[in-house]
Amino acid sequence: MSPTSTQTWRNWAGNQRAVPQRVLAPRDTAEVVAAVRAAADEGRTVRMIGTGHSFTGAAATDGIMLRPDRLTAVRSVDTASRLVTVEAGLPLHALNRFLDEHGLALANMGDIQQQTVAGALQTATHGTGRDVAGLASQVAALEMVLADGSVVTCSRDERPDLFDAARAGVGALGIVTAITWRTVPRFLLRAQEQPMKWDEVLARTDEFAAENEHFEFYWFPHTDGCLTKRNNRVDGPAEPLPKYRYWLDDQFLSNTVFGVLNRVTHRVPAVTPRLNGISARALGARTYTDTSYKVFTSPRTVRFKEQEYAIPRDMLLPTLRELRALFDKRDWRISFPIEVRVLPPEDAWLSMAYDRPTAFIAVHVYHRDPHEDYFRGVEELMTAIGGRPHWGKLHTRDAAYLETVYPRFNDFLALRNELDPDRRFANPYTRRVFGD
Repeated sequence: MSPTSTQTWRNWAGNQRAVPQRVLAPRDTAEVVAAVRAAADEGRTVRMIGTGHSFTGAAATDGIMLRPDRLTAVRSVDTASRLVTVEAGLPLHALNRFLDEHGLALANMGDIQQQTVAGALQTATHGTGRDVAGLASQVAALEMVLADGSVVTCSRDERPDLFDAARAGVGALGIVTAITWRTVPRFLLRAQEQPMKWDEVLARTDEFAAENEHFEFYWFPHTDGCLTKRNNRVDGPAEPLPKYRYWLDDQFLSNTVFGVLNRVTHRVPAVTPRLNGISARALGARTYTDTSYKVFTSPRTVRFKEQEYAIPRDMLLPTLRELRALFDKRDWRISFPIEVRVLPPEDAWLSMAYDRPTAFIAVHVYHRDPHEDYFRGVEELMTAIGGRPHWGKLHTRDAAYLETVYPRFNDFLALRNELDPDRRFANPYTRRVFGD
């Protein structure tokens, strides 16, 4: 394992940076073990990065940074049990293609597929679903390197506490080197996307969430415009979007034109409400049927910063009304739509949906725009009702707050003290959210 050149690391959004002392690209678990032991000998910290899609400093380190570029092998696939083991650095898009080739699929996904499998899992990436939860609920086993250099495997039967803690462990318990996924047979989704007014969406949110396997919607601030998305399994046949329609909607309008609009609103914030109205009207209704991961995910080329909070499901509608009211009270000019999703309870200790039906509200700003006042105002609203911040998205919460909203938080801390007493895997972010 030869070191790569040391240079400043930046995340996708450009709002986080780190200057590691050394960057290594391990080729296998044994080389990860060697890196962890070297970090211990030198008194340094060590972190494994992903593709930089977290907006927090979760991956940053000034110690030894491990790149996962060479940890991308598919170790095994069992089409009978539908268990598939892959290494930590495999990108989700590569996993999706591989599963599809073997007649398999992930049961639910987030809306992008550029992350590494370990990076997405460790920050509790979730998607939206009525019956099927996020990535943490689709894992059968983890292989990890602990701070003492030992390699362990955990599952529901083997070291179950570590399994429940580490599935959404933010890299604080050890370095995940391989994941065994519990997959499902390949399936098609019928996507129904429909513009709708704010009042109708809120009046029908409970109906849509109950009647559809996957429901989400976007609200364009400063307008009454929303875009609803309902995805359900069907037998087929596949009826994907024509290539010209995919290019027009997903590439040109949602990325190229949207990027231009954001550059305009960045320079002239006062025009934001008018341009949001144009954006809300530009995306028309469409229905298509395609392979599940092609429906779950979409391309994102316009860079942004994001904050997302998970709140009790029964608080969603009043919270949305309060959030909209804030726009009337604050001098905000927000060009990005607000995203709303739902999820059933999960059992990973630090899943944002742990032990309760959950709704997610995500707010974004263009990556060059200031976010502090907007995110602070939204965060005050969310934390007043016990909201849980997404581990990979911007927030200001610390351990003192987080222990009040996660029932197993102190159990996680106790396990961290046992497994990593010297804080080999710590960085400024983990010290804030988990304490020293």
